[in-house]
Amino acid sequence: MNELKIRSISDEVAAEVRATLKAPVYGHPVYLETATGYGPCRVCLRKFVPGVERRILFTHDPFYGIEAFPLPGPVYIHEVRCEPYTADGGFPHELRDLGLTLNAYGCGRILRAQAHVPPAGLRFDADQRMRVDLDDAIAELLDRPDVAYIHVRNTEAGCYLFTAQRQA
Repeated sequence: MNELKIRSISDEVAAEVRATLKAPVYGHPVYLETATGYGPCRVCLRKFVPGVERRILFTHDPFYGIEAFPLPGPVYIHEVRCEPYTADGGFPHELRDLGLTLNAYGCGRILRAQAHVPPAGLRFDADQRMRVDLDDAIAELLDRPDVAYIHVRNTEAGCYLFTAQRQA
């Protein structure tokens, strides 16, 4: 689905976190570790190699600068600079096998709809209707006139991964 614009954590925010070892906006100290799980990195949107790559955990608000009300949570990035995900690269291929929650928001941070995509296998929306395809679920949500963007979250961990919206 290349008509998607993907917004990951910016290279600038990641550079600030790496330089200060503090969470932007909140000033909380970060936590550094060798990856024990797949992550993924919220800049490049690639899974971590457990036991090999180092990562930084910090508090991030995906609504910052976009909506008035915050919803901060934990996210990981690579300890060293990685190549940011290309905004027009479509849905990140490496993340298609995860259990995903698609939170569709309207302006004002109003949750308009939600769909759940189980990992590898049958896909269901919030009403437990079978979905054939992740791309169809995203397209259906973004086709709604009351939806401005989707926060894609890892269903297993509950954390924010990235924002998907229509190409301008």
